[in-house]
Amino acid sequence: MRTIHAATLLRSTPDDEPDAGRAVLVTGNRIEAVAPLDELTEAYPQVRVRRWAGTLGPALVHDGPLPPAPSPRERVHALFRLGVAAVLAAHVTDPALRAAAARNDVAVLDRPRPPALIPTGRADLAVFADDGTCLATVVAGRLVHRRA
Repeated sequence: MRTIHAATLLRSTPDDEPDAGRAVLVTGNRIEAVAPLDELTEAYPQVRVRRWAGTLGPALVHDGPLPPAPSPRERVHALFRLGVAAVLAAHVTDPALRAAAARNDVAVLDRPRPPALIPTGRADLAVFADDGTCLATVVAGRLVHRRA
């Protein structure tokens, strides 16, 4: 299944200047293309387009202990509310927490990597409001958080 994710502004990496009018084409759990929205909708007229308010960019890598919560599942979901799709292995040593991360497709990394939107890369995206609040998180192509 393909989905086009579009926002007012897009960043391919967290350090990029926002670029209006671009979008991300996701197929399954991978990024197929990062291109102008008009080009993608013309090339894929039947594909669902999710239009987001805010800045669309790569989901974050969490470099620290996971937020406290009553259960491992809720700790993982707390990450999604922050726009996170990857954590460092050193912070998920508890087997129950690691299992919850795996069930939710959270990438567990040995070392930090810069988040980026790269064709053929894993479709980990996040949308942020002007105040930095996460509006939506997509992990491995699946929408896992959307602020009401």
